[in-house]
Amino acid sequence: MSAEEFKALGNKAFAAGDHATAIKHFSDAIALDPNNHVLYSNRSASYASIKDYAKALEDGTKTVELKPDWAKGYGRKAAAYHGLGDSDNAIKTYEEGLKIEPGNKTLESGLRQVEESYAAQASSGLSSIFQGDVFSKIQANPKISHFLHNEGFRQKIIAIQQDPNSLSKYMDDPQIMNTMMYLMGMGDMMGGSGGPSPFMPPSAAGQAQSYEPPTPQQAQPKSEPKPEPTPEPEPMELSEEDIKKQEAIKEKDLGNAEYKKKNFDQAIAHYEKAWELDNTNVTILTNKSAVLFEMGKYDECIATCENAVDVGREHRADYKIIAKAFGRMGSSYLKKDDLALAIKFFQKSLAEHRTPDILAKLKDTEKAKAIREKEAYRDPKIADAEREKGNELFKKSNFAEAVKHYSEAIKRNDQDPRSFSNRAACYTKLMALNEALKDCEACIALDPTFIKGYVRKAAIEFIKKDYTKCLEICEDAKTKDVEKKHHAELDQQIYKCYQALNETTTGPATEAEREEALKRAATDPEVQRIMNDPVMQQILQQMQQNPAAIQEHMRNPVIAANIRKLIASGIIRMG
Repeated sequence: MSAEEFKALGNKAFAAGDHATAIKHFSDAIALDPNNHVLYSNRSASYASIKDYAKALEDGTKTVELKPDWAKGYGRKAAAYHGLGDSDNAIKTYEEGLKIEPGNKTLESGLRQVEESYAAQASSGLSSIFQGDVFSKIQANPKISHFLHNEGFRQKIIAIQQDPNSLSKYMDDPQIMNTMMYLMGMGDMMGGSGGPSPFMPPSAAGQAQSYEPPTPQQAQPKSEPKPEPTPEPEPMELSEEDIKKQEAIKEKDLGNAEYKKKNFDQAIAHYEKAWELDNTNVTILTNKSAVLFEMGKYDECIATCENAVDVGREHRADYKIIAKAFGRMGSSYLKKDDLALAIKFFQKSLAEHRTPDILAKLKDTEKAKAIREKEAYRDPKIADAEREKGNELFKKSNFAEAVKHYSEAIKRNDQDPRSFSNRAACYTKLMALNEALKDCEACIALDPTFIKGYVRKAAIEFIKKDYTKCLEICEDAKTKDVEKKHHAELDQQIYKCYQALNETTTGPATEAEREEALKRAATDPEVQRIMNDPVMQQILQQMQQNPAAIQEHMRNPVIAANIRKLIASGIIRMG
């Protein structure tokens, strides 16, 4: 989200009284836009609302620092001073703000509140003189004792005792002020109160008057001093721009609601109105592009996303929003069947922010593009011509060049097993056995009845001296060679295998080496399984009595595999 969006959320939370959330949003906005004085001002008000005046003062000071000609900043700072009980600095700061903007109602109101609070504090201190048994003190002082004959005077004393702050209401009463001065030991400071009081009843003039303090029933209980009121935080005053941004968010929300209802035209109308109010909020454009995409207006969707990226770059929008715009452009190009541009914009999206959804779309699109390019390149006629060129070069023993033509033939038609088989033959001549095996397996996978593929694979295993595998491949091929066109070739390979096995078991190895081979075979679990099989024991006994019986048993693929294992391990020797 942008700093403006976070600010709007903060203002909304502040208005709802959720000051902790407001502080969080304003802090997020400041992280994105640390030189925006309005953000510090708003956060200062939020801190003041939870009575964290120390932090409110920090933000108020920062506001004035960033924008010294902005009166509201002084209001934030002064309110924080007031909350901390620093009336002198609060008054000074309010006055500084009023110099910048004379007549500012908010600053004048704040200054008046601080001054009244200050006066109340002073009154509260003086009113303490009237606490305790003040009536006895007045009665004992002949200068002011006659004041007690005035019932109104007594009621004022009782009112001050109950509410010390009420002293300020009686500052123009000469009897109250003279009483206060005498009680403070300062004498008659108000001018002439030694004669009879004008409030004294005429019948009492010249007579010694006595006074009894009020009875307990008459006395009112003293109340605790009222705590000093804390300043109310100054409410958020939104600029015309802020108001438009808030209205834009409301319009965007209405558009979102219509989008969910599939009312696409109404959603577009709300998004366009929102954009007229705030042409910096990129999410308005990305949301609008989502609607255009659903409507199948892919060109308009792409244009809207391009605008979103440009505006987002200009206003330092969140990289996730930029990624979303690029991703939607990629999806639009995919719908338009432009795979190259779809891949381009999916990659741009992932460069901004990686998401599993866009990554999966990129992989699928790349795969689809590769298949399409492969299909576009397919041409069986050219493939046949390339294979023939390879065959000519193979006959001339130019195997490396032959491989190139066979590879081109495969690119032009990868469904013809002959090209794989022929290239396998070249790789075998070049002793690239792993590549040759892969081509043989591809050949057999395309056509399991293509016997030449088996023949070439068996030859490779023979070169690798894996005679057991070579025999297995030959036997498998013979079962698939229904017309027996390759039986002679396969039988020849089988004979070569047995001959090679015979040489390994009865060849020039020493007796000690043969015994060591037999010991290893005896510890082979597979060999032990075969030797302990009653059926195999019977077959081996029969083969020992009649060597020719081996041909009959080799027709059974399971028994043939077991016999080949025993031959390879040296248990059976071919004589």
